[in-house]
Amino acid sequence: MKAVEIKKNIYWVGAIDWSMRSFHGYQTGRGTTYNAYLILDDKITLIDTVKEQFAGELLERISSVIEPAKIDYIISNHAEPDHSGSLGILARHCPKAKIITTLPNGLKGLKDRYGELAYEGIKAGDVLSIGQRKLQFVPTPMLHWPDSMVTYCPEEKILFCNDAFGQHLASGQRFDEDNDLPTVFYEAKKYYANILMLYGRQAQTALQALNGLDIQLLATGHGVIWRKHIPDILACYQEWSAGKVSQRAVVVFDSMWHSTETIAHTVAEAFEQRGIPCSLYDIKENHLSDIVTDIFTSKYLAVGSPTINNQMMPTIASFLCYLRGLSPKNHVGFAFGSYGWGGQSIAQVEAELKAAGIEIILPNIRIANIPTAEQLAKITESIKNI
Repeated sequence: MKAVEIKKNIYWVGAIDWSMRSFHGYQTGRGTTYNAYLILDDKITLIDTVKEQFAGELLERISSVIEPAKIDYIISNHAEPDHSGSLGILARHCPKAKIITTLPNGLKGLKDRYGELAYEGIKAGDVLSIGQRKLQFVPTPMLHWPDSMVTYCPEEKILFCNDAFGQHLASGQRFDEDNDLPTVFYEAKKYYANILMLYGRQAQTALQALNGLDIQLLATGHGVIWRKHIPDILACYQEWSAGKVSQRAVVVFDSMWHSTETIAHTVAEAFEQRGIPCSLYDIKENHLSDIVTDIFTSKYLAVGSPTINNQMMPTIASFLCYLRGLSPKNHVGFAFGSYGWGGQSIAQVEAELKAAGIEIILPNIRIANIPTAEQLAKITESIKNI
């Protein structure tokens, strides 16, 4: 395990998790990395650690450059265990290191997890001189935890940006341009949609705080480091955090005996006939985190479920619970479904869409048993007239 020099005397010393497939319900089909960075200066500084299981990999990469005991500072940009999990282990290997964290939230979070260590709290505007370089600290609260911050090195023009601009993407190549760019941008969008969507206002505030910084490297907490395409990912974050949506539709459904499925296909086809591109997702065959990534920038959302035991299908209930937690902005939609006798599910779906912040633009489509050709034609006409 060797460190990777990303600038002179600055090294990536993180870990690659090729096998991770789930992160809090978000499907991570391409694994992830836990990025940590080592700066050699008068005061040797480690920025972030890794998930606890990968502490050995982190120590081995550090040891390929210097003895871990020589580290003077450990910067903790974020107390979540995928970033700080090996902090206790590092503290034992780096006995003189001071652990830099935000006040009061970072200090409280780290103490709660790892007990009393050599902490030193910082606040907005604080600067740490480590020799030829300085580190400036910019708190970014609720992006996506209260303790979150980013660290800027003006001499090197590097922003150690923690969860911002990251991707859950395992790769042996450290920089954006050395990877398949469509994949990197898709994973960046998926990361934002499933982790940061709720915090758009905070993301806008953070982008304003970073405005004017000369940045040559975005050293992320997960995934690849941005070097060649920094303006592109910054532009994406401006759009995403502003809640910008496009004239696209997403239809999500579950079905028992194909009747709700038939309605779903009719709805999707009606959007297409109106000139609005549409994606159709059978919830049984598609993971909710992939669906949410598509919904994130699509204006229209239609969700369908049959009724089972006076309720919507559990798969749809789970999806809507997940969506509500992310609080999408600037979306419109409606509910649909078939039923045998009760038909309660369709109103329940509509209520959950409203609770998630979706503006309802059509009365819910509620059809008993098998939809007729006349009923399907009426659905098509309704969507054409939205």
